Amino acid sequence: MLLSEASSLTAREFTTVLGSSGVEIEAVSPVATPIVRFSRWCRRIHHAPAPSIDPIGYLNRVDALMATGSFDALLPTHEQAWLFAAGRDLLPHATMAIAPLEAFDQVQSKTAFATLLDALGLPQPAWRLVETASDLNTLGFPVWVKAAFSTAGRGVARASDLAEARSLWRQLTSAEPSVPVMVQASAEGRYAQVQGLFDHGRLIASAVSEQLATGAGGSAAARLSVDHPQAIEAIRTLGRHLGWHGGLTLDYLHVDGRPSFIECNPRTIEPGNAAAAGVDLPMLTIALATGGDLPSAPLATRGGVRTRSTMAIALGAAEQYRSRRAVLAGVRDAVRQRTPLQDSTEVLTPVRSDPPSLVPFTVALATVLASPARVASLAGSTVETYAVTPQAVDRLRAPRPRT
Repeated sequence: MLLSEASSLTAREFTTVLGSSGVEIEAVSPVATPIVRFSRWCRRIHHAPAPSIDPIGYLNRVDALMATGSFDALLPTHEQAWLFAAGRDLLPHATMAIAPLEAFDQVQSKTAFATLLDALGLPQPAWRLVETASDLNTLGFPVWVKAAFSTAGRGVARASDLAEARSLWRQLTSAEPSVPVMVQASAEGRYAQVQGLFDHGRLIASAVSEQLATGAGGSAAARLSVDHPQAIEAIRTLGRHLGWHGGLTLDYLHVDGRPSFIECNPRTIEPGNAAAAGVDLPMLTIALATGGDLPSAPLATRGGVRTRSTMAIALGAAEQYRSRRAVLAGVRDAVRQRTPLQDSTEVLTPVRSDPPSLVPFTVALATVLASPARVASLAGSTVETYAVTPQAVDRLRAPRPRT
């Protein structure tokens, strides 16, 4: 299998899940030593231009690799899914499961997604598009200030008062003046995600997990699989409306399983917990892409399964507390499986089954122990290798000369 990138935690978890099932992995990357390289299941990293800097060159490289016939399927592990949809005509040799660009347009932008949730009657916190400074205080405080396009928790920040909201708005609009900004009220409850895999709008598998530990950017560095029927029904409704094909993930806050949706990732996110809880999303995605057997009734994860990503826990502790003591405490609690991580399985860097994964873990830990404040630059440089910008997609939308 060919992974669309090799630097994200999702790509690393894809490698763990597929490698554990005997699948050999190769990946595309603009950098020589991404995290996926350090796995006994990764055969090779293929250099390609960064997708946001040279999207056409990136897609041409991916298609050339698929044209060799060496890969059964192309698996989008991050925002390259959006790029693949926009540049589908540049990938004539790619076997993959990707929704049409028109569907991405309704969920890739935070403002478009919020508008769609309102149209479908799906629950979310109150929100408002910010066109002038006076729009910032229409919902009261605290609020979340969000750029329409961002990834890995970047471009989203909490404002406790009007002064903070104005400062964040200026920062976001100065960086990207043409990108819309919204404010959204805070919601109560615990952070969770629901994932769905769709066959042209038909839900074929779902996975729901709740956050047990916080990673960089507020991500889930440890998860507990849970049974939230309302979340599954919501993603079923959304996928059916969009005619979605492939993976789709919704973030939400909940009280007793009642969701309030805050984010959409139009792709599969970190599949380790789902696989441990009985739903192998990467293998199902391969079957979906290649015409393999699919379940006649939707599969669902079983509740009560705990997984952890110890490296992500260390990065989250560094970002949140800026303290070496906090970083070491987070790693110690994960390794010793202290509550709430009791009986948890490592899904990011499973050193016992995949010894080379110790290398990125050691490097990341040494970096944040030397200077916990460096976690922001470490995470930022990683995100740059796989992020896709609206400008990159716009280049693919523009008419291109025939070759």
